[in-house]
Amino acid sequence: MSLALAPIDLTVDIEANLPCRKFDPDLWFSDSPAQLELAKSLCGDCPLRAECLAGAVDRAEPWGVWGGEIFERGAVVARKRPRGRPRKVDVARDAELAVEVEERLAANGLESRNSVRLAA
Repeated sequence: MSLALAPIDLTVDIEANLPCRKFDPDLWFSDSPAQLELAKSLCGDCPLRAECLAGAVDRAEPWGVWGGEIFERGAVVARKRPRGRPRKVDVARDAELAVEVEERLAANGLESRNSVRLAA
């Protein structure tokens, strides 16, 4: 059986206390946003964090926590949304932020977000 793992830094002891080896592996693949945030926090001090993240990016991991980041559909996402409809508080906050963005754009002489280009 062959496992696709990130390249390992040979200076790190394989038997080190890696959080993904110490805790339940299902934690890193949970549907619960709270559990995924816990998994991300456990990755914080891992000596293989950079290698794990690089390997996950190279493989375009479809989901889970890798190197302290949440992957969903092969891309890193800031946070996992819970199932179901968003809370009214979140929808209201997003609407307020959209108005604020439009006001700031207008103050800077821009018509809309479509006229803003991001630097590469």
